[in-house]
Amino acid sequence: MAKRDYYEVLGVSKNATEEELKKAYRKLALKYHPDKNPGDKEAEEKFKEAAEAYSVLSDKDKRARYDQFGEAGLGDNGGFGAGGMGMDDIFSMFGDLFSGGGFGGFGGFGSGFSSGRGGQSRRVNKGSSLRVKIKLSLEDIEKGVEKKIKVNKYVPCPTCSGSGAKKGSGMETCHHCHGSGVVIETRQTFLGAMQTQSVCPNCGGEGKIIKEKCTDCHGDGIIKSDEIITINIPAGVADGMQLSFQGKGNAGARNGIPGDLIVSIEELPHENFERDGDNLCHQTYVTFAQAVNGTTIEVPTLGGKVKFKIEQGMPSGKVYRLKGKGLPDVNNPYHRGDLLVRVDVWVPKSVTKEEKALLEKLDSYKEFQPNPNKKDRSFFDKMKDMFS
Repeated sequence: MAKRDYYEVLGVSKNATEEELKKAYRKLALKYHPDKNPGDKEAEEKFKEAAEAYSVLSDKDKRARYDQFGEAGLGDNGGFGAGGMGMDDIFSMFGDLFSGGGFGGFGGFGSGFSSGRGGQSRRVNKGSSLRVKIKLSLEDIEKGVEKKIKVNKYVPCPTCSGSGAKKGSGMETCHHCHGSGVVIETRQTFLGAMQTQSVCPNCGGEGKIIKEKCTDCHGDGIIKSDEIITINIPAGVADGMQLSFQGKGNAGARNGIPGDLIVSIEELPHENFERDGDNLCHQTYVTFAQAVNGTTIEVPTLGGKVKFKIEQGMPSGKVYRLKGKGLPDVNNPYHRGDLLVRVDVWVPKSVTKEEKALLEKLDSYKEFQPNPNKKDRSFFDKMKDMFS
């Protein structure tokens, strides 16, 4: 099922500013927050939908790809709705939008914290994103391709299963914040008592501390390791396009949220074709006699060779359009571009005396003298056809 347009979800225009996006998301999050709508599954889905839309549109790179390519530009899991992210993950990513602004009575989900047991809060660590470049041939781009890439990244420590704690040691509640992940300080001012909330310096906002650190990861819960990642590249991608694969980046410390894998596409040059959007361009040659008499020629396509007829008296430089022989549209795989074939007459750079005499004899005939008429289309008309 296709997702709703992200701009429509937030109720903003495509020219919305960063502040307008933030304001629109905050309004929806306040309206559909689970603590205001307990047990309401529809409200929970709308809350997640708004968070997903904001996660894309608030990121300049993701927003640019979404504006140009739609959902396809974000990869398999560009928005996190399909990625399985829970409510805690959403609060950890966007909780800072609500600090000090109306969420104080909703379980304390401010300042990037997520809900813990008993209404307490904790910070969820998020891994950093990875960036890789993948080289693709036009054949790969035409069909879409599955790629297996080897990356050196942070993965959960196998010794402690990502907890950071030595086996048999475990975690204990932070005595400084009592598991809340935050500390509240009250100060007396001339305006009265003022409360400030900040991240607990003892546990870093996690609400728990490790009794005894794992000796392999030194308490981080992550180590560097090579990993083979399988990704699916959709058909029709273009050079310079970036795809985002959620959750395939670096692992988050101490069982945190993994980052994303950003894949940049590099299109390899092709020996037969030049690309123009979804169209492909190819140049071929015929002899002077073939152009005069007409002939059938064979040209390559990405799906194999095809034949088509050249009419009698074909002018050099004529462009033929072979429908549907180009590349698929990345946003609409049912639509394909065309193959534009420019046919030029081959002119030899040198000839023998015998060949020269034959050419001079042909030149003496009236039919071989230039005599264009209004039916012969101009160079500019051909160019319009080629790029229309």
